[in-house]
Formats: sequence, C-alpha cells, structure tokens
Amino acid sequence: MAGLLPRLCCCRRGFRSPFPRPLAAATAPHSPQLRRAAAGGGGWPLRFSAAALVEAAPGPARPYLRLMRLDRPIGTWLLYLPCTWSIGLAAEPGCFPDWYMLSLFGAGAVLMRGAGCTINDMWDQEYDKKVTRTASRPIASGDISAFQALVFLGGQLSLALCVLLCLNYYSIGLGAASLSLVITYPLMKRITYWPQLVLGLTFNWGALLGWSAIKGSCDWSVCLPLYFSGVVWTLIYDTIYAHQDKRDDVVIGVKSTALRFKEDTKQWLSGFGGIMLMGLCVTGMNCDQTFPYYTAVAAVGAHLAHQIYTLDINTPEDCWKKFTSNRTLGTLLFIGIVLGNLWKRKDPKEKEELLEIS
Repeated sequence: MAGLLPRLCCCRRGFRSPFPRPLAAATAPHSPQLRRAAAGGGGWPLRFSAAALVEAAPGPARPYLRLMRLDRPIGTWLLYLPCTWSIGLAAEPGCFPDWYMLSLFGAGAVLMRGAGCTINDMWDQEYDKKVTRTASRPIASGDISAFQALVFLGGQLSLALCVLLCLNYYSIGLGAASLSLVITYPLMKRITYWPQLVLGLTFNWGALLGWSAIKGSCDWSVCLPLYFSGVVWTLIYDTIYAHQDKRDDVVIGVKSTALRFKEDTKQWLSGFGGIMLMGLCVTGMNCDQTFPYYTAVAAVGAHLAHQIYTLDINTPEDCWKKFTSNRTLGTLLFIGIVLGNLWKRKDPKEKEELLEIS
C-alpha cells in the first residue's frame, strides 16, 4: 500500500534506518537464547518477544519473516502512529476513532514496512555481505535468492494494494502519489546529508492518508501541520539513531544528519522539537481540539526535552534507548487525540439533524 509509505530501510551498517537492530549478540535473531525460547527450553525471560515468535515459526517461513523485519516491530510502529493520529483527528466529535480504519492501516503498515525492507535488502545485498552485522540477513546470507525476494516483494505489494483499494478514490490517488518518495528515498543517503528529511516526507504520508480515508479528502489546514510535525519528529528520532553508526558511515561514505550536525546535534533537535510542538498546536486549533489534546502535546514536549537533554550521542546504547522511546511518544499523542475528541460536544445543529433523521 503505497500510501502507507514503507520505510526503505534497515540497510547495511552505514545506512540510516529507524528500524531496530540488536544491541548485543544475546538479542540477535539466531542467538542461543532465542532458539531456546522458541523451543520452550528456557534460558529467556517469560515475556512477549517478536523475535522469539519469528524463531518459533516454521523453518521455511523464517527467512521471509526476518526479511520483513517482523522480529523488529519498532519500525512498523513508527510508520503506523502518524496514521493513527490522522484517523483519530478525523473522528466525529464525541466518538472513538474508526476501528476498522485503524486495523486496515495497521495491516498496511506491516505490509509496506516489510516491502520496504525487502527492497532495501535487494539494493544493498552486496554491501550487506561485507558487514558483520548485516551479513546474516536472508538475501546477503543466501537464505533467500534475489528472485525469491522479488517474488515475495510482489506478494507483499499485491496484498498492500488490496488494502489500499479498500479506501475511497481520493485516498487511492493520494496513496499512489507517494510512490515517487518511496522510490527515491533509498538513494538519498548516497547523495545528501539530509536523507532523514526525505525519510520524514515519506514515512509520515499516513498523516495525510488517514484523514482522507475518513473524510473523503484532506483538510489541508489540519493535515499539513500534522504532516510536517511528523516530518520533524522523524528528523529527531532518526538523527538519534544515525549517531549509532556515524564512525562506520564516514568510512563507507554514507551521509546522514548525524554527520551533518555533529556536536551541534542537541541544538538542531531542540529546534525540530519546537517546530513539532508548534505544528501540533496549529493542528489542534484548526480542528477544535480540547484540553486533553493539549495536555498530550505538553507531555510530548516533556518527552522530547528529556530525550534531547539526556542524550549521549557518543553512546550507541543510549541512542538506541532514546530512539525506541519514540513509540511511547507517538502513543501518548494518539491517546491525547482520542480523549480530546471524546471531550468535544456535537454541534447543536448536527444533533437536531440527527434527531430529525431518526
């Protein structure tokens, strides 16, 4: 589903991606702990783990699940959350978001994130073979051939198209319009220090699509500030992520905002955070949001301030921790949108029309 904007991601070690990677061998997809957990042999805390579920899948399916990065769901969350914001804001006053649309966009996010990762690994298979961290990826390791990956990609995109076709005509066209961003994004890290900006433009398309799926078209006074808030949010979290591999990027020749900002990173991220909050406030004002929404925006601001103030750009583990915490940030905003919408009261004229119809 092109409109849900895949992250053409999870590239080789110098390429930027907001999708997670293991921080230690113990959490790697083929680690002994995960194998024991998948087999029920103990040696792992008893808790839900996407990686353990993938390891427990039938052997022939496992490489394809890893190719989709189903063992690392944070990327899907970061793709999906802007869709939920838009769907929530488009709900009728006093009502919950459309659960069908939330489910539909969730399925699309999984499929398109997986398709994006497949495309990226096909592009970068020769690079991946030369890097220890990425050498075990299914295509690079030979678990899946290039032709098999292409066929699998076709299957994912076909299913995503089925999801897109469940929407209205305006949304289908809007979703198709994102294809140029989807195609050009993987090249950006090779030619500009701002690939995170292009990623943000691509990755937050759901902020436009969610509203149009509910309303039949975009209210640009609401959708544009929400979209650009998402774009700068991506700049924040993916710059943090980029600092994990900056030394390797210099050697490989890959560009990123982490290398562009260097020691001034916190100042840049603080500016982006301010822009994000202003955009969210404008969004709220233009769709008559209420107190719970602005409380959530304040919580988002506090979360960002904590992220940036405590960030250690020279410690990969801390960068990873701050990066993954953005799922919490996005969820806080979604909850604020839902509660803010429930706080609203229906227009008296609308109530009268509903009574007349009934």
